[in-house]
Amino acid sequence: MTHSWPALDYLEWKPTYETLHRWIQIVGKLRLCKSPWLNHSWHTTFLVTSRGLTTTAIPLGERILTIDFDFLDHQLVFQDSRGAKFEMKLQNESVASFYGRFLDILKMFSVTPSFYQSPNEVMDAIPFEKDFTHCTYDPAHARNAFQVLVRVANVFQDYRADFIGKSSPVHLFWGSFDLAVTRFSGKIAPEHPGGAPHLPDRVAREAYSHEVMSCGFWPGNDMYPKAAFYAYAYPEPEEFSLSRVPSEAYYHHDLHEFLLDYDLVINNNDPESLIKDFIQSVYFSAADLGHWDREELEHSPYLDAVRSELLA
Repeated sequence: MTHSWPALDYLEWKPTYETLHRWIQIVGKLRLCKSPWLNHSWHTTFLVTSRGLTTTAIPLGERILTIDFDFLDHQLVFQDSRGAKFEMKLQNESVASFYGRFLDILKMFSVTPSFYQSPNEVMDAIPFEKDFTHCTYDPAHARNAFQVLVRVANVFQDYRADFIGKSSPVHLFWGSFDLAVTRFSGKIAPEHPGGAPHLPDRVAREAYSHEVMSCGFWPGNDMYPKAAFYAYAYPEPEEFSLSRVPSEAYYHHDLHEFLLDYDLVINNNDPESLIKDFIQSVYFSAADLGHWDREELEHSPYLDAVRSELLA
């Protein structure tokens, strides 16, 4: 093997993952309640940085606030546009303790949050202030998972550049804890049925208001205890499940999406190519079976000219 993609064992880092997931939800909910609502909930997500995850700018009247998870120095970093800065150490502690410290720091920035004080899209939605169950932060596990996200984000950025239609950023949704990028056909979709745990159906229906092909990376959960890449279409075209994908991938009939286990990716000689082949093959199938206007969505002579000039 010539690549450096790290292993990510779900059961090994599960205690840190479950605790960190809830911490990230707390910070993400602040961005949710303080930012204008963007289509498909894009105002709530995190972006991958060279040190961890960032909320990007949270508007606060005449200020902006950014909150960053730093998985190299293991800190939660608060900074506002007036120069105020505070660093909160990431350490072994309960969700309740983290939540209390988080609120105390917000008071220092004169910020009052107003959000639902329990996690979303998890089965055991213990209110943050009462969650003493999840209390593990292993710096090595957090840093290792971050290094995985960096590599995945780079592949997804490359994939995103091949599409000129409406596309999401490469961003991390804190509810499901998945790093994702989504392409849109431009056509309105049928109403989504909803049904995600502890997520209002109206939010899911707005997120899937238009036809999409989405792909992402997900660390797993107890029902599927391993990290995996996924790709799906909504609405799902007829015969979509029969799409030709790399031999390492398969269609999961209960989840209605294609999966590619992370372990198979890192045991491949060229992980980046395998991931891109996987998501491109699902996109081609979704677009063709769904009758997307691929010529309009994928090609621009002006973009081609600009790229040619930059490479000259």
